[in-house]
Amino acid sequence: MRKTDKEATLVRDSVVKGLFEKKGEKVALIDLRKIENRVCDYFIISHATSSKQVDSLAWSVEDIVRRETGRKPYHIEGRENCIWVLLDYGDILVHIFQQPYREFYNLESLWADGAITMLEDKVLKKGV
Repeated sequence: MRKTDKEATLVRDSVVKGLFEKKGEKVALIDLRKIENRVCDYFIISHATSSKQVDSLAWSVEDIVRRETGRKPYHIEGRENCIWVLLDYGDILVHIFQQPYREFYNLESLWADGAITMLEDKVLKKGV
């Protein structure tokens, strides 16, 4: 389901806020909108050092997105073991990895045709 640009931006910014709130590491925003036949508009990728922190990041994202936008993920994968949790918000897919798995799957290189922006907490305060 395609959201308006304003809705997608609000969800995107809420996801990033949720990741930074629980100390998500190396948050990457991949803008896929210029790619034909894309799976979504944005990938947001982060990692943590433990399964407990991956779970905490996923819950933080879910909570903040729901509070700020009223949206729930369409689907969630990976909560059973918290090695790689995927939150599907339609046009935005959130990938939260344990660090070694992020390095192994290297989604940034698989989707390198998209515009990749590495985010910092201070960037969020100015707007992504």
